[in-house]
Amino acid sequence: MNKKYKCLVLDHDDTVVDSSASIHYPSFVEYLKIARPHLADKYTLEEYFEKNFHPGILELFTEEIGLNEQELAEEEAFWREYVKNHIPNAYPGIAEIIADFKAGGGIVAVDSHSLTDNIIRDYKANGLPDPDVIYGWDIPKEMRKPAPGTLFDLMEKFSLSKDEILVVDDLKPGYDMAKAAGVDIAAAAWAHNVPEIASFMRENCEYFCVTPEDLRKILFD
Repeated sequence: MNKKYKCLVLDHDDTVVDSSASIHYPSFVEYLKIARPHLADKYTLEEYFEKNFHPGILELFTEEIGLNEQELAEEEAFWREYVKNHIPNAYPGIAEIIADFKAGGGIVAVDSHSLTDNIIRDYKANGLPDPDVIYGWDIPKEMRKPAPGTLFDLMEKFSLSKDEILVVDDLKPGYDMAKAAGVDIAAAAWAHNVPEIASFMRENCEYFCVTPEDLRKILFD
């Protein structure tokens, strides 16, 4: 096992599975056709990635698109149903990284804005080793990324120091969470190549991984 990191905290969407392009973005567009038809053609996939990066998906819905509380609930219900019927593919090499890390005694956590049941489903459908802990969208709102509470929970639960944890995430909320807890982060840059995102993550993260193989080298070489 890696001598430094004892716990791997994996984002789910666009880090372990290729889901935004195949599921979340299409769901987003389909909901806009219902709630804000005049905006349905406004956002490209690249812009969707950018908005998820900054200011964040909730801010996009509330501050930019202007959804009220009832519409937010309707959007979430629409998204839940869409995700229920679509399963994303894991990136090549991810299963082996998780398996090898766990085989060496490492702890694998998932920290994601996806629902826990869907994360479990995606892991099973893709033959991925079961994570030890999952923090999904269904945890209390104040614990979700970019809040660092889940990382502090991991430290307490598994007696970890902050320098024994590595977060792997493709977007700024993951970076903000890691920095707020004082832990290292590896940018997962294999899902998209949006200049604004790549520039920020390359400059600010401890590691910048263009492929899952780059992550493997960090963990095992």
